[in-house]
Amino acid sequence: MADKVQKQRGLGRGLSALMADVNDRPDAGSIAARQPDMMVPIEQVVANPEQPRRRFDAELLDDLAKSIKEKGIIQPLIVRRKGDGYEIVAGERRWRAAQKAGLHRIPVVIRDFDDTEVLEIAIIENIQRADLNPVEEAAGYVQLMNKFGHTQERLAEALGKSRSHIANTMRLMQLPEIVQNFVAEGKLSAGHARTLITARDPVGLAKKVITGDLSVRDTEKLVRKAANPDGEASTARKGARKTSEKTADTRALENDLSANLGMKVSVDHQDGVENGAITISYKTLDELDELCRMLTIGK
Repeated sequence: MADKVQKQRGLGRGLSALMADVNDRPDAGSIAARQPDMMVPIEQVVANPEQPRRRFDAELLDDLAKSIKEKGIIQPLIVRRKGDGYEIVAGERRWRAAQKAGLHRIPVVIRDFDDTEVLEIAIIENIQRADLNPVEEAAGYVQLMNKFGHTQERLAEALGKSRSHIANTMRLMQLPEIVQNFVAEGKLSAGHARTLITARDPVGLAKKVITGDLSVRDTEKLVRKAANPDGEASTARKGARKTSEKTADTRALENDLSANLGMKVSVDHQDGVENGAITISYKTLDELDELCRMLTIGK
């Protein structure tokens, strides 16, 4: 129990550290950037080997390096002492750009974080970045849940994202690595990729989607066609196909709503239209009373 409480506290401390320290750009209304604790030789600073982010866009690094060469590093890196030097807690992108810019000394803020907190903060910092690709974001959520025991609800509340967004993003990790790479490289959108999760041959279909520059709706049709190549449409199987034809996102939304309400939820939405229907099934009158209570809160 104590271990569980410690894990839950970890996310709170990581987020508070980010709010206070990790900010690539000062807010427009802020008076000044955070003052560094000290300037240190850049060769004394090393990257965190457990840094979950592996891809750094070369063009964006070059742009940041040019900015640093002209204006310096506005926001100091967050580091911790490591041996005779310092290990980056947050700000590796600035550190890499500073090397490109030829800086010899860089500003740092020193913090006392243990290994677990460093990893947690690194993951959260990456998730908060706008240029993170969907696969990296999904991997971050998985790490936070597997390593620190956080739930989707806890992450949604702490990170300011919806639970369905986190659930849908995490489902990308179910795809083969090749398809994940297509998403990471920008060849496939997250919407395309989620459609392929239930496909029998996601790699082959992904290549067809890329080659044909298909829309998400066209991709859904391609997946359905691959699942039913003979085009059978007997009356006995229409009901089963109606369920299977729901998009991956629709099924994820159903699961999300069902988990939140504690009742079975069905979402009926047809391609190409804006309207649809939501059906909530209750087993007892007590559940109906609870549903009515939830729907009338705030009125």
